[in-house]
Amino acid sequence: MAALPKSTSTYQNLTSEQFAEGLQDGRAVLLDVRRPTEFAQGHLPGARNIDVQAPDFARRVINLDSTRPTYVYCRSGARSAVAATQLKAAGFGHVFNLGGGILDWPFSVTR
Repeated sequence: MAALPKSTSTYQNLTSEQFAEGLQDGRAVLLDVRRPTEFAQGHLPGARNIDVQAPDFARRVINLDSTRPTYVYCRSGARSAVAATQLKAAGFGHVFNLGGGILDWPFSVTR
C-alpha cells in the first residue's frame, strides 16, 4: 500500500507512483522547473520547462491554467517545492510536488 501524500500548507508532496498516477488525468499540467540545460538532458514526457530560478518565472506561470491540477518536479524536489509554494500563492488550486525529484523517477524520461 502506498504511503499517503504528505500535505503541506500549500501543496502536496507525492511519491513517484502517486505522481505518475496523477498524470493519468488528461487535464494535468506537468511542469519541470529545472534549468533548460537540465531539461535537455532528460525530462518527463509532456513536461513544460519553466526555470523556477529565472527572473521571469512568475510572469511565465501566470499564462498556465490555474484551474487544472499542476504537477511540478525538479532534480531532487527542493526547487519544485519552492515553485509549488509560488504557484499556490499565485492562485493555483491543486499543486503536487514530486517529493524526490527526477532522481527518484523510476519510469522513462524523454531526451
